Amino acid sequence: MAKVALITGVTGQDGSYLSEFLLGKGYEVHGIIRRSSVDYRERIAHLEGTPHFHLHYADMGDSMSLVKLVGKVQPDEIYNLAAQSHVQVSFDAPEFTADVDAVGVLRILEAVRTNHLEKTCRIYQASTSELYGKVEEVPQNENTPFHPYSPYAVAKLYGYWIIKEYREAYNMFCCSGILFNHESERRGETFVTRKITLAAARIAQGTQECLYLGNLDSLRDWGYAKDYVECMWLILQYDKPEDFVIATGVQHTVREFATLAFHHAGIELRWEGEGVDEKGIVVAVSHQPSEVSSQKSAVRIGDIVVRVSPDFYRPTDVVNLLGDPSKAKRELGWNPQKTSFEQLVELMVKHDMQKVTREHFNLAEYLEKGIVK
Repeated sequence: MAKVALITGVTGQDGSYLSEFLLGKGYEVHGIIRRSSVDYRERIAHLEGTPHFHLHYADMGDSMSLVKLVGKVQPDEIYNLAAQSHVQVSFDAPEFTADVDAVGVLRILEAVRTNHLEKTCRIYQASTSELYGKVEEVPQNENTPFHPYSPYAVAKLYGYWIIKEYREAYNMFCCSGILFNHESERRGETFVTRKITLAAARIAQGTQECLYLGNLDSLRDWGYAKDYVECMWLILQYDKPEDFVIATGVQHTVREFATLAFHHAGIELRWEGEGVDEKGIVVAVSHQPSEVSSQKSAVRIGDIVVRVSPDFYRPTDVVNLLGDPSKAKRELGWNPQKTSFEQLVELMVKHDMQKVTREHFNLAEYLEKGIVK
């Protein structure tokens, strides 16, 4: 019989890729969604209606809905990907973040125990490199001390420890994957990487003048989300429940990410100034002009297209994350370099260049028809 998987956070970047991966493995996949008047299912729209993909209404803040759903689905594996996952937002909504990211993990564990599935159901918890926060050693591995530096990280730390406690107290097969930053063309547009690639595409095509960023010196270990979901699955196929760092082992600054993104959009940058006075200046333009915006280049040499804004600095900022994926490579046979940093940025920019072009054509059509003015 096919294995049954239950995914929380199925509408997110990771949830959509994991659903595709598990369906490809022959799983029966069930996903949890929340009721909303706004359609937020674009990442999984292509999966809806397929025979082995099912969606259910429940909420990480509602223990009864989780208990009932776990009892109904009887999953062999649960992937808890649901979270309020934006670090900056966690400073603005710390209580909500704690309820979903911390207590939500407990609700999942108790739903499994309530349905007497603790001996048969394996649980994956999406943990985060933000646990290391104000880092105490570089690179960070499974034994590196934690020093969370945001409400999001503190909530996730509870999730990490409650997984470990239930593993030891109840002999449950539950594990945490300590994921370092993982991006893709499906990343939410408020996250810095997607914000950069969309801005590069829009600036190249003449619909945006400038990109505003925070700390350009922040160092991150960026991988491809599509590769990382494979490691999630491998963790639950391992012969014993253990926690693993999921990372590439290579780090780059926000400045490097921006430079490469603009390069793939056909714009070469030079950086000038320091701190909040730093700016990205165009030194060469090689992209083709937009067919919609104009027949001349949308940007010119000397234009300032990136600036730093104090508004995007966090009250406490994590600046140096670098994961050591040695254990995952050795024990799981996972390849963290399947997609390189350069390939990742190129994939994201190519996608967003096409997205912005489509937006141009749609706007032109709406204007022609008088739908918008």
